[in-house]
Amino acid sequence: MIGAIVVLYNPDITQVIRLINSLSQQVDKIVVIDNSLIASAKSKIGPVTEYLHHPENIGIAAAHNIGLKRLKSEKFEYALLLDQDSNISNDMVFKLSSLHVASQRAGQSVIAIGPRVICSFSDKPVKPLIQREIYEFDELIYVTQIISSGMLIWLEHIEKVGYKDESLFIDGVDHEWCWRAKSVSLNVAIAKKVEMLHRLGDARRKFVGVTMKVGSPIRLYYQFRNILLLSRRPYVPLYWKVRNLALMPLRMLANSCLHENSLQRIKFMFRGIIDGIRGKSGRYKK
Repeated sequence: MIGAIVVLYNPDITQVIRLINSLSQQVDKIVVIDNSLIASAKSKIGPVTEYLHHPENIGIAAAHNIGLKRLKSEKFEYALLLDQDSNISNDMVFKLSSLHVASQRAGQSVIAIGPRVICSFSDKPVKPLIQREIYEFDELIYVTQIISSGMLIWLEHIEKVGYKDESLFIDGVDHEWCWRAKSVSLNVAIAKKVEMLHRLGDARRKFVGVTMKVGSPIRLYYQFRNILLLSRRPYVPLYWKVRNLALMPLRMLANSCLHENSLQRIKFMFRGIIDGIRGKSGRYKK
C-alpha cells in the first residue's frame, strides 16, 4: 500500500484541491497536516482520509514524522511526501513505485526515489551547481540528496535511517535525511523520466550574476542557523559545507540590498548566525 503525506502552510486552496484530487486516484491513503494558523483548507479539499491541524506550526520535519509514523504503524509499504506547491502527473506515484520495485529486484539498496524537479519560475529542470550525480542505473540517477516534495520513501528500512530531524524545523530537513540514509549505506535516487513541477521559494532575484531564491524573512533565520548546525556533522558532504559557508556573505549582502524589508531580513540573518554558533535548534523564538 502507498500513502501520501501533504503538508500545508497558508496554502493556495485551488492548488491544494488539484493536488488532492490527483493524489486520491493514485494512493491508498492521504494524510494532510496543516500548519496554518487557521484551518481554511479543511472544508474545501473534499474527502481526505485524515486531516490534522497544528495551528502552532510544528514545522516540516515534525509534520512529516507524524505522517510517516502513522503510515508505518498501519503497515504501509511506501510514503509519498508532498508540499502544497507541487503539481504531479496522474501516473507519477505508479512510476516511482515501479522503479523502486525494479531497483530492489536488481539488488540496489534504494530507500527513496524522487522525480526530476521542474522549477515553476523557469520551466526548466533544477540542476545544482556543485552536487554531482553518483552513478546511473537503468532509469535511476543516484544522487547525494533530493528534495522532500515528491520523495517516495520505502518504509521497511526507515528505522535504520531514523525519522526527520525536528530540531532543524524546516530548512535542510530533506537533505539531512538523505545524507543520514547514505551514511547507513542506503541510496536516494532521481527518476530520469519522471518530472514534477514545483515552486521553490517565493520569487527569483539576480545579484552580481547569481540567481537567488527569494523567501520570507523568517526563512533566512532557519537557513543561516541550519547551515552552521549541519556544518558540524560528519556525515554532511564537504562540498555542501564549503559552498553554503562561502556563500553566506553574498547572501547577506543580497538580502540587505534587494528587498524593501531589508532591516527585518538582516535581523533574522544575524539571529540565525548567533543561534547557529550557540548550537540552538528548534522553532524560532522571539
